[in-house]
Amino acid sequence: MLSDHYEQIEAIGLNLAIVGLFLLMAYVVHDVLKKNNVPLIGKVVVYFVLFLGAAGFIFKGIMQLFI
Repeated sequence: MLSDHYEQIEAIGLNLAIVGLFLLMAYVVHDVLKKNNVPLIGKVVVYFVLFLGAAGFIFKGIMQLFI
């Protein structure tokens, strides 16, 4: 049974690892911004760029489902 679903298990594991990495990056960015007293506009820009990176992976996953 495991060998039948190996590709699907691998895809789920990769997606979970990417989610974990993005959560870790968000935590690290939050910590650095907090310690350096960055103004609000700087925080918005940094989080927006981080979101765009995550959105790219989400969009890639959606495209893989349809193609």
